[in-house]
Amino acid sequence: MSVKNKGFFSFNLQNNKYFLYSLFSLLILSSCSSEKGDPDRFKQGVFEIPAGDGYSKTIITRIDSLQIEEYDKIISVSNDSLSEERRIKHVDTLYIKWKNNFFYSLKMKSPKKQLDKDAIYVQITKITDNSYQFSAKIGFSKFLTDGTIYKVK
Repeated sequence: MSVKNKGFFSFNLQNNKYFLYSLFSLLILSSCSSEKGDPDRFKQGVFEIPAGDGYSKTIITRIDSLQIEEYDKIISVSNDSLSEERRIKHVDTLYIKWKNNFFYSLKMKSPKKQLDKDAIYVQITKITDNSYQFSAKIGFSKFLTDGTIYKVK
């Protein structure tokens, strides 16, 4: 079915569908990219996770398919009348595998515990200029956590 008018805006029905589909796709893509930014900038570099319960801030370095995490585990040591805090330095090396710009998995290179053998599945939920929020799950466990990672370099 064609429109009889041969003017500038005359389209047949088939062309009209393609035009509307293309316009709609362009609008969706442009709104996603402006809202979420470019996630590629988080695939390599130096990052930081702020200190949490029992841990100092974590420094993350991503190079190719490796992620190196450096942090201090904070433990309380009580001794009759004294109580002190000790920091134990940890360095973990993980393999990082990106499924797409908003989802990646981490796997410990040298797992020390059974739980360390499970992959960590990370979903990027929100992107800002220098950070992203994430939701992470360890393997098929019920352990779920949310957090924010900041790009330092």
